[in-house]
Amino acid sequence: MTDTTSAEETVKEPSMITQKHMIAANYDRLTSAPESGTKVVSTYVPGNLNELIMCFDMVSNLPEINAINNAMRKKSGGYITEAEKQGHSEDVCTYVKADIGLMSKGAIAPNGKPIPPPDLLLLSYTGCFTFMKWFELLRDEFGCETVMLHIPYEGDGIVTEHMRDYVVKQLKDEVIPALERVSGVKFDIDRLREYLRKSAAAEDDLVWVLQSAKNKPSPIDAFFGGVFYIGPAFTAFRGTDEAIEYYVQLRAEVEDRLARGAGPITPEGEMGPEKYRLVVEGTPNWTSFREFWKMFYDEGAVVVASTYTKVGGMYDFGFRHDPDRPLESLADYCLGCYTNRNLVQRVEILENYLEEYEADGLLINSIKSCNSFSAGQLLMMREVETRTGKPAAFIETDLVDPRYFSASNVRNRMESYFQMIEQKRRGGGSATVAA
Repeated sequence: MTDTTSAEETVKEPSMITQKHMIAANYDRLTSAPESGTKVVSTYVPGNLNELIMCFDMVSNLPEINAINNAMRKKSGGYITEAEKQGHSEDVCTYVKADIGLMSKGAIAPNGKPIPPPDLLLLSYTGCFTFMKWFELLRDEFGCETVMLHIPYEGDGIVTEHMRDYVVKQLKDEVIPALERVSGVKFDIDRLREYLRKSAAAEDDLVWVLQSAKNKPSPIDAFFGGVFYIGPAFTAFRGTDEAIEYYVQLRAEVEDRLARGAGPITPEGEMGPEKYRLVVEGTPNWTSFREFWKMFYDEGAVVVASTYTKVGGMYDFGFRHDPDRPLESLADYCLGCYTNRNLVQRVEILENYLEEYEADGLLINSIKSCNSFSAGQLLMMREVETRTGKPAAFIETDLVDPRYFSASNVRNRMESYFQMIEQKRRGGGSATVAA
């Protein structure tokens, strides 16, 4: 069953309600840290070391998640304006400006309580230079201990033993000692192994859910719905029993839709007949998330695979956290995140998705202020189109800045794109809708 308590309210699957409670509980734990004595570590989603952090009884604060929450609650625009008044450029990542503005306004969490300052800033650098500058700003603001775990870029598309050893050495010599100092808890590698074992179990079910989109009709939307599905595995719950239970529940819901031949659940209920199958490259627009999604399901378009749902781990390409190789596994995880891969690899990933999921075409949502995703996307689009012969489209919005979402422009380009897919089906050849 789905939650349909109000015509104005978004329809939610039971697993979404479960996840909402999980996230609320984590915010409660975070905001109560000063009273409980729990130490706070601020870290990012790509390459986050959640299993390791839990070994030290610390609670995670994820700045991008705060920005996303505030965007979906229509609050990020004011925070961005505040940051720009302080001198931050319009071209700076809007996640950064939303976070800087949030701090200036008292850093209030969704539960209405103040987010405590971090005791430790822990950055796993996975392809986004902006994260480093962001943490420098936070370090200047809070004056707390800062650890930057440098992750070599996969420039040649290969993870070498030297690269892995380099990351493991940093974990041993810098990250773990810092976590011990700040938390006062001694590192226990067996505890880490147990968390990694739980991560792998949850990751198995997550991959099953994502790959269920190979079916026709797809029982899920792997972009808009997918951002909810990845939540526990990409944030503060990987390695927990709660995550395992969530993915068991989610998988059961998807299995039920498969058995009934039903499509994805949208904010307005079960989607109608599947007309178009798309692969999407890029990040969602969070300030108009529901309106953006509606442009797809109103046309019968379902996203069967997306790259954004891989920013926190490429599990569908075989990676699992490995309790038998605990530190090496953490290193491989960081090295393999999507934004740490070169353009050739990204093209191959998109080509694979288009063929394996039998998609009609590729849509790129280029993010104005996100270079780690957007750099090279036009070249990627042309190459994928050449390799697959399937039509592609290019639109541009932003992460959490409402000023850069033009509903009419996006809708017009989407309508033109669906017409081109129809033309391709009639044998009219490929075409591209550019921004």
